Amino acid sequence: MSEQAATTPEHLDVVIVGAGLSGIGAAYRLQAEHPGRSYAVLEARDALGGTWDLFRYPGIRSDSDMFTLGYPFKPWRDAKSIADGPAILRYITETATENGIDRHIRFGTKVVAAEWDSATARWTLTVEQRTAAGVERRALTCGFLYSCSGYYNYDQGHNPEFPGIGDFSGTVVHPQFWPEDLDYAEKKVVVIGSGATAVTLVPAMADQAEHVTMLQRSPTWISAVPGRDKVADRLRELLPPNLAHRAIRTKNILFNIGFYQYCRRRPEAARKLLTGLTTRILKDEKQVAEHFTPSYNPWDQRLCAVPDADFFKAMRKGKAEVVTDHIETFVPEGIRLKSGRVLEADVVITATGLQLLAFGGIDLVVDGAPVRLNDQFVWQGTMLTGVPNFAVCIGYTNASWTLRADLTSRLVCKILTHMDRKGFSAVVPQPTRELAQRPLLDLASGYIQRSIADFPRQGDRHPWTVRQNYLLDAATTMRTDLSKTLRPVPAGRPAADANQPAAAAV
Repeated sequence: MSEQAATTPEHLDVVIVGAGLSGIGAAYRLQAEHPGRSYAVLEARDALGGTWDLFRYPGIRSDSDMFTLGYPFKPWRDAKSIADGPAILRYITETATENGIDRHIRFGTKVVAAEWDSATARWTLTVEQRTAAGVERRALTCGFLYSCSGYYNYDQGHNPEFPGIGDFSGTVVHPQFWPEDLDYAEKKVVVIGSGATAVTLVPAMADQAEHVTMLQRSPTWISAVPGRDKVADRLRELLPPNLAHRAIRTKNILFNIGFYQYCRRRPEAARKLLTGLTTRILKDEKQVAEHFTPSYNPWDQRLCAVPDADFFKAMRKGKAEVVTDHIETFVPEGIRLKSGRVLEADVVITATGLQLLAFGGIDLVVDGAPVRLNDQFVWQGTMLTGVPNFAVCIGYTNASWTLRADLTSRLVCKILTHMDRKGFSAVVPQPTRELAQRPLLDLASGYIQRSIADFPRQGDRHPWTVRQNYLLDAATTMRTDLSKTLRPVPAGRPAADANQPAAAAV
């Protein structure tokens, strides 16, 4: 082998980063619509599944129905509409295996940097690969880079500093790093937090623990939903699998969008509806007013769904309770609150949220210049200004992640087809006039607000907005005239020159 051959990096047409729900879906679309293109899915961890392999805490489950969180091309066949983590992981694994995607996944391969060169119209990726000898760095090139790694840090959760935590004599666990040998049977457990993870953990641990307390600083909107969809069950009895799947997806999409719009347009009525449903279950108006009536309106933050009211049932059985208060300090026997009450605990679960990380933390460089993500705008929720041949997968905040993820992957395939037809080696989105800045994700949730300033922005008009409406996106995304706002990057010309907007963003 010549020295040149030995040092020339491997080249692929497309690299997909992340082998989770989004990455496997992206690979399916790519090989279905562009079977001649070479590609690889680079996964930093040692298994596929992303979120559904990483999180192992008791009761982990979807926070959306699986008929919409699942892929449109693979019907969800399990009984439960709100599914547990292992079932979702099996579903993703089956999809990868059935379609030969698993043969394209490279595990233990983390992309740490990506450098674009307009002269060659290629990305050079710096990857860290785990081998028997340790971690090795090597280079890999590709024509198009597609990040499907989500928006949070897999290596670190959000860990606020709690005073006196070193004095606590029990065990402290963050759900993102659940120890396999944790024994909480017949023990007192305190779960700090009030989001989806906390309301999942409480009923899941209540059966074995002596008692579980959810400690929240302020209430979150929580709604009971059926664990099984009776209408879906009936449709699956009457219709062929693929037709039933489409009918159920359509029904659920329309319901979810309708309820979201109802909450946004009639917040007071939505508040009364949700508090009324919770009161009907708990039969305690005072408790609902104190612990389950947030100060914010429904869907200012993501609404937590609890299947078959399991969270509330655990409270009614006396196995769980909710305390709304602030932590003063940890003490050896538990947590002392500002009210003076001490919550005794053997185990404390800090369900305090995620740490956001844009696109897997890849350092992007374009023609020698580092990319400042928060200076860029997102086009069609898919590509970034200033960054050629690069796409990101961003899901919905008010509906199933996969609905937008699949649209994005189909749009990426359309962009590749457009480049082929026009003979373009590289493209980049370009605004035609000034854009007013808005945060990429318009949620008031703490985990969003802590880090959203480090992410790209969205503008104030389509196609520069990340719309939270699947019906609009489904009707328009694949009909987009790419020639209007997607510009070619001529070979040898810096991408920054091709990306100058008609008017500077404000």
